[in-house]
Amino acid sequence: MVVKVLVVDDSGFFRRRVSEILSADPTIQVIGTATNGKEAIDQALALKPDVITMDYEMPLMDGITAVRHIMQRCPTPVLMFSSLTHEGARVTLDALDAGAVDFLPKNFEDISRNPEKVKHMLCEKVHSISRSNRRLSNYSAAPAPAPSPAPAPVSSKPAVGGFVPPSAPVAPARTTPIASRSAPAPVSAAPKRKAYKLVAIGTSTGGPVALQRVLTQLPGNFPAPIVLVQHMPAAFTKAFAERLDKLCRISVKEAEDGDILRPGLALLAPGGKQMMIDGRGAVRILPGDERLNYKPCVDITFGSAARSYGDKVLAVVLTGMGADGREGARLLKQSGSAVWAQDEASCVIYGMPMAIVKANLADAVYSLDDIGRHLIEACH
Repeated sequence: MVVKVLVVDDSGFFRRRVSEILSADPTIQVIGTATNGKEAIDQALALKPDVITMDYEMPLMDGITAVRHIMQRCPTPVLMFSSLTHEGARVTLDALDAGAVDFLPKNFEDISRNPEKVKHMLCEKVHSISRSNRRLSNYSAAPAPAPSPAPAPVSSKPAVGGFVPPSAPVAPARTTPIASRSAPAPVSAAPKRKAYKLVAIGTSTGGPVALQRVLTQLPGNFPAPIVLVQHMPAAFTKAFAERLDKLCRISVKEAEDGDILRPGLALLAPGGKQMMIDGRGAVRILPGDERLNYKPCVDITFGSAARSYGDKVLAVVLTGMGADGREGARLLKQSGSAVWAQDEASCVIYGMPMAIVKANLADAVYSLDDIGRHLIEACH
């Protein structure tokens, strides 16, 4: 089936290059272009594309505003283009929060220097997020989310002590229409309680919003250390950790070599590198191995956790394309640890969790909105 794409960018050069790259794939058809966010909304409504590629900085209406309107009026998978800077990371995270599915770095040098690599990456992304459109047709547009309460400053986060579940519900992070299906999916029973020494979470496409929704449900005195592995470029992980730290009651930081695991703290693997756990409760940050597709890699972190903590790990695999995490989960299961997977209905891309389920490695399958609550129930 041919994937129909709308290309949105105020740069004529970039519109042409993206259109040429996509059109070279016989299974992709560029059905239109737009030069600003307002045109993008009009074209999305008129042409009903399967995927939209979207720039952020444009005249009349920026990309994030356009994504919000599109998600309300005609939900469509959006692939954002972003600069590899701290500000570019912040903007991209805002776009994902507004409803974009995934992103690619906007690097003109790569387009001219490595055209085949760029073509492969771009076409693969378009095909992968187009599959989420098969589910999007079953969803109604979500209303514009109400603004969340202003987060408490870091210094006001509760000190880690005896575990007390929050007495008031935590305001949920903003959601996208992709994860708001009305028909509930079958889920597993409530988890058994155990004194886990580590919670390890791995994710890819759709992960930034998914992690936000899970972690904002946890109280500041959550009793287990947490490690997070999100497929993300090196320039993005620091900004993402800072964002989560502002939104969550737990503390979140980009992991550094030698950081010590402690309850109520989530350490995010830095982009472009690998994160491992040692037996003394510290993280080791290693250079990214060029032989590995993912930097950071969920399998690497899960495998090291299995060696260091045996049966005391609770691993969670969230939305994402591919199968990263499956082999690490296998090692965790062999050590006696527990593995959860996100259910298909609430995934943006049901790839990584599906790999866990198909390999019979999942002890439980939960909807995204239930995972935070079940983490609280499971850990004591």
